[in-house]
Amino acid sequence: MNKRNSSARFEIIRTAVAVAIAMLVAVVIIFSVSEEPVNALYNFIIGPFTSLRRIGNVIEMACPFIFTALAVCVMFQANQFSMIAEGSFFFGALCAAVAAIKLPEITGLSPIIALLIGTVAGGILGAIPGFFKAKWKTDEFVISLMLNYVALYFSLYLMNLLIRDASAGSKVSEKFQDSFQLINLIPGTRVHMGVILSILMIIIVYVFLYHNRWGYQLRMAGCNIKFAQYSGINTFAVILGSQIIGGCIAGLGGAVEMLGIYNRFQWTSLPNYGFDGITVAIIAKKSPKLVPIAALFLAYLRIGADIMSRSSDVPSEVISVIQSLVIVLIAANSFLSGFRHRMLVKESMKKPMVEGGNEA
Repeated sequence: MNKRNSSARFEIIRTAVAVAIAMLVAVVIIFSVSEEPVNALYNFIIGPFTSLRRIGNVIEMACPFIFTALAVCVMFQANQFSMIAEGSFFFGALCAAVAAIKLPEITGLSPIIALLIGTVAGGILGAIPGFFKAKWKTDEFVISLMLNYVALYFSLYLMNLLIRDASAGSKVSEKFQDSFQLINLIPGTRVHMGVILSILMIIIVYVFLYHNRWGYQLRMAGCNIKFAQYSGINTFAVILGSQIIGGCIAGLGGAVEMLGIYNRFQWTSLPNYGFDGITVAIIAKKSPKLVPIAALFLAYLRIGADIMSRSSDVPSEVISVIQSLVIVLIAANSFLSGFRHRMLVKESMKKPMVEGGNEA
């Protein structure tokens, strides 16, 4: 238990140091390129908190990050480096949009039905790379990455075929029926019921991974698949199941985003929320309970960078520098390894002294 606590403390410290270094680099860049760096920094750091609408923008942006990050966490815990969250998110959003336009309205149940349809659609897409990996040991990274673009163009085909608004001047769907849209929670913002659903999903995924037999099998297979096989775990089901579950969570996230923010389907390219989810999952160290913190942090940076770019002469692309540097430092196993070694030595030296004191 002490070793686990020490490792957790070290990861928190390492992440905090990585974020601090990235922010320091961002400050240096801003002072180097801006003629009004103080104003730019103010808008970047304080800007997201200057109005209720901007705070709502941070929460609203964090919501899809949470869903896709949870999907990635489940797959990465099983050691499945699948990128299918992006495609499942898009396909789930499209299927929810079709439901919101074509299905008859049922009072109180309409959004639930559309969300379930989006969830199942995402899971079906996630099953494809999962089956290929489990059955034929294909590389799930390559399969899922290519499948994202299959999902994109197939979804656009379905949109054109089933729900496109021919009278609109752009490639958009017909408007959703009102009963299918998610309830707004905070007037003056676009924060919707999907935020509550994302919190529930965090709890569900955490309980599944750490307080459930199937979650234990999934994590065991992720640590050592050979040992899991020798222990009697059905690794075929784990590999397939982890990607189906991840696809379902991402598909639900896409449905939530579509029904909570938009009144018609208008995406013509991948929104990149799945790839953002990978960033959030890496910052959260694949832990569901840290996902909301990492998601809010990334959303805060994005909104701050957008405000800064509109209020000063610093482009919003500076956020890419921060994001990339944080990922590199967190992913680097040798970063602060000396500090970790000293922590472990210090802990091990304290332990015999405590045991000796108890015996006395």
